[in-house]
Amino acid sequence: VQLVESGGGLVQPGGSLRLSCTASGLTFSNYDMGWFRQAPGKEREFVARITTWGWSGRITYYGDSVKGRFTISRDDAKNTLYLQMNNLRPEDTAVYYCGAGSRTTNDYATYDYWGQGTQVTVSS
Repeated sequence: VQLVESGGGLVQPGGSLRLSCTASGLTFSNYDMGWFRQAPGKEREFVARITTWGWSGRITYYGDSVKGRFTISRDDAKNTLYLQMNNLRPEDTAVYYCGAGSRTTNDYATYDYWGQGTQVTVSS
């Protein structure tokens, strides 16, 4: 299984970025997917997650600090997860990781696979 993140970079406060995570070696549509981030000296923090299709459709969840600014989505045909990040703040600076799990929560321990991460820096 391989998860590869891309799209990180340097952006000014108030700017936008879109992260992508392309998966291989697993049946992507069968996995919940999530984004976490980790800043230097801090624990890995939940950002957002999106479920597989279920009785209630596809459900998204967000961390309190990103609600209303970030949007998670997925394209199962392309085996790709996205994170659209708008109105970025300096405190959003971190390495962003995507993860895949069969039954996930907002706890990173419930994810089975991880990517290598992509750096996002928000600074003027």
